[in-house]
Amino acid sequence: MVQLYNLHPFGSQRVVPCRQEPAHFCCGHDALFVASAAARCGVEVFAVRREGRCEPLGSFATLGPVLRMAHSRAGDYLVTIEEKSKATFLRAYVNWRCMSAGSARVCVRMPGHEVEEAYGGALQEQMSIVEMPLSDPPLCVSCCPVSGDLLVGCRNKLVLFRLKHLVINQNLTVLDFERTFILHIDNFVPAEVAFCAGHVAITTELDVLILKLELLPHGAGGMEPGAHAASAAETPMDGGAKDEELLDEFVVCQKPMELLGEESEQCPIPVTLEPVATQPGKRFRVRYLLFRRFTPDQSPFGFCEETKLHSAQLLPMYQAANEETENGRELLSLFCFFSLPHVGYLYSVGKSVELISTYQYSEKSEQAVLTPQFLHVITSESLQCFTVRCSAAAARDEDPCIDTTVKACPPVALDVCTLRMQLFIGPRAICHFKNHIVLLTKADTEDITERRKPARRMLSRKADSNKFRANAESEPGWNLYIINTVSTIQLYREMVEYSRTYENVKTESCIHLLSEAHLLVRAAMMDPGFLKSDEKEELLRAFRESCAFLGDCYSRFDTKDYHLALPYYRMSGLSVTEVLERLVSEGDEIQTYERGFIFYLTHSLNEELDEELSKESANKVLKIFCLADPEQLPHILCSPCMRNVCPLTAVKYLHKVENIMPSVVLTLTKAFMALKMGDMTMYEHEMNSHNETVLACGFMGQPKLLRQCKDGVVIPTEFAVHLKTTQPGLLVAAAVVLHENSKIELEEADMFFKILCNNGENTVPQLLVDFWEALLVVCCQEEVLQDLLLRVTSQYVWRISKKQLPETKPLKTAEDLINSCKHFGFIFPWVTFIMSVGSPPEDKDCPEDVSKLQSLLCSQSVDIAAALPILEPLAEAGHVGLTIQALCSTRLGRHEESIDRLLGRCPAAAVRYAQHELKDESRAVWWNKLLPELCKRIRLAGNDCLVLISSLKETLSVVAMELELRDFLSLLPEDGTAAFFLPHLLHCSQRKLLT
Repeated sequence: MVQLYNLHPFGSQRVVPCRQEPAHFCCGHDALFVASAAARCGVEVFAVRREGRCEPLGSFATLGPVLRMAHSRAGDYLVTIEEKSKATFLRAYVNWRCMSAGSARVCVRMPGHEVEEAYGGALQEQMSIVEMPLSDPPLCVSCCPVSGDLLVGCRNKLVLFRLKHLVINQNLTVLDFERTFILHIDNFVPAEVAFCAGHVAITTELDVLILKLELLPHGAGGMEPGAHAASAAETPMDGGAKDEELLDEFVVCQKPMELLGEESEQCPIPVTLEPVATQPGKRFRVRYLLFRRFTPDQSPFGFCEETKLHSAQLLPMYQAANEETENGRELLSLFCFFSLPHVGYLYSVGKSVELISTYQYSEKSEQAVLTPQFLHVITSESLQCFTVRCSAAAARDEDPCIDTTVKACPPVALDVCTLRMQLFIGPRAICHFKNHIVLLTKADTEDITERRKPARRMLSRKADSNKFRANAESEPGWNLYIINTVSTIQLYREMVEYSRTYENVKTESCIHLLSEAHLLVRAAMMDPGFLKSDEKEELLRAFRESCAFLGDCYSRFDTKDYHLALPYYRMSGLSVTEVLERLVSEGDEIQTYERGFIFYLTHSLNEELDEELSKESANKVLKIFCLADPEQLPHILCSPCMRNVCPLTAVKYLHKVENIMPSVVLTLTKAFMALKMGDMTMYEHEMNSHNETVLACGFMGQPKLLRQCKDGVVIPTEFAVHLKTTQPGLLVAAAVVLHENSKIELEEADMFFKILCNNGENTVPQLLVDFWEALLVVCCQEEVLQDLLLRVTSQYVWRISKKQLPETKPLKTAEDLINSCKHFGFIFPWVTFIMSVGSPPEDKDCPEDVSKLQSLLCSQSVDIAAALPILEPLAEAGHVGLTIQALCSTRLGRHEESIDRLLGRCPAAAVRYAQHELKDESRAVWWNKLLPELCKRIRLAGNDCLVLISSLKETLSVVAMELELRDFLSLLPEDGTAAFFLPHLLHCSQRKLLT
């Protein structure tokens, strides 16, 4: 693997026209702030234009020398730590831009004090200096890039100031600060702090601690204000005071330690959260994310006293394609960087805490600055540029499913490399904003002459900037440069061009460099300003192009990650034809095809693509698979992309495959090709080589033999159309096999049969009903089963009510279904009796559908409650409707309701119904309902109703066998004929004597 790519990320440079030697500097949204190191204390402000041109905006005096400074983009204020009379002060310069407009008005105030008075009347256009009092001297500061809140590090504590926007009037809103929290950290002197979106990174000389301030849900338990977050440090060391006396003359070096996530709560640094001015009802807690402790001997390059941490930073990355404004951006990922003199560490601390990359420097580093695209490091002699993996991690945070056959991204664990090592004399400090690097150099006396030697050439400087150095008020030897980093597109092109040198020599190096180019473009596209960028279209083209290049690499090279050819080609937007043109050489008879290319072709052609290859391209694909993977040929030929393939050529290749690996799918594919050629003899030969069951299962191996998709619509193939006419049973059986093996959904099958039979969308063809009935035989999923039962019920009802016969002969009769499917029960005798006694001619229009429907209702499978609305049209359908209503009432346990219906419309069936249905718990209906109802109806109808009288006799016979004599007598009507009831009373009495 090549570790150093001598690329050119740095473009031209310009000298910043400072009047005094800079002590500190920082960058704003579009400005550079430079604090002087001279006796005349102040800050110079420069506007940074295109190509790094600097124009003075103005300057303002400070209280004393500036020790630390930072700018907040949110709120556009500058915060400084200044020293005067051996005391340090924390000051925020608000509305500093009015100084560049020539305004000399300045108001100095405390946070929250006299804000309205300071901005009253004509004094609205003025710079405001907010002096923030602290009980301890401030040591370091950091501004949150998201909220603009200010974090100040003092000895043993951190103080958080919340940025507030105060509305003075409808035309004026001013900034103010409110002290919100104090984080007490015992025995901890922060050297640097970084603050972003509630995350806090603190470093001492050898310790790193990362915390997160979390808002607790209302009513949730958590850390009480003032409670210790960790107690490990409170436990005294073994040995107590005696050991302390013994160790007074020794230097104790603690062991190195790394604790991530929940483990970091065990770190030996207790943190106490003290709320100062929180909003009512809000409670916060401190969560540990990372603790790492280094020891002086961890750096193999330097002496013990040189080993100390520097350049602690938190880098946020935002959701792609969001608003340009800072507050409108949604935080996606957060990264933390810190560095030892010879090693840098990059952690992801957003959704998870993990070490992403470790950077080994070739010499001792002075300072480093992290960006979404690069890590810039300065040493005593050079400015170095390293690649970073932030965009790879952020892409996975944005889309956890990115590593699939549809999308891909270079791995987070991709080796880091050096893009450039640019020589400079005496680099001392560095910062970065937009596409510029600001670099302070200061040469020692002996180095000034060395600068003139050609071996120490720097980047070319603009000639017109040298005149500013003559007026400098300090000793010579320093320069403040603004170095342009080249545009993403330009560096991307250079990376791609450079990768070609490794194309045929070092495969992994070529892939590595193209992956770097891809990540470079991806990082630029994740910038919140991407949508408004002038390079937007170029970046999109570069992104697709980089995906195509990576697809080429994984297709052409024999690598373990060959499968990545598929997602990268998909992201490139290239069609299968375009990929073939890139990878297949015309007329090359000895060309070999690597696994990545075959993997891409196999998956692409096996999917429902709308692309159709030309005849030439399709035949080319046949040749490729015949050489590289002949087993896939039958499946490839069934792809929608291969519609234009020459069937004669296909059969020739299939014959070659059959000699090696015969299969049912191969047989069916040959039959499919024979149909396309119109060779019915060959078709019948192939179809007769296996029985129907084997053929049906063969379609499971390749469903595209029967149905394909075009523009998202299921289209039956010529094979399916032919089977519909010649072997509909095989077609239905194949569809059942496909459904049961999850190759086709129920809705897809509906559409398939409707299109196949040329029926309207709302019309159900008989072949689809055949499919539903066949599926009922094998289906075991309760949800699908109920759906199918309601579907067939609905279709039977529709045909019976409309007197509509099926357009084709059903594959199965009612008797077939009763014998083969448990969901079709034997039709009850009383139902058969009703249908046989005086059925009107109209009830016999759809005898099979009537029998199937009655059979369904005679089983226990159908959910009657769900089926009732479907059965409603048959309520008045003669004896058919009577049987359906009686069956439904019976299934719902309403036997008395069924008896009423039968007595009213078919009295002769009432007793037969009772004999079949009134058992066990329903036995009492005989004497409580049927007997009184028959007596009542006979009394009204008179002795002429022979059917009722016959039914009454049978009922009395049953009741006499079931009841005691006294109970039986109580049921008999008082106005009845004694001679009629006497035989039944005698029978009941004799039964009692026998027992």
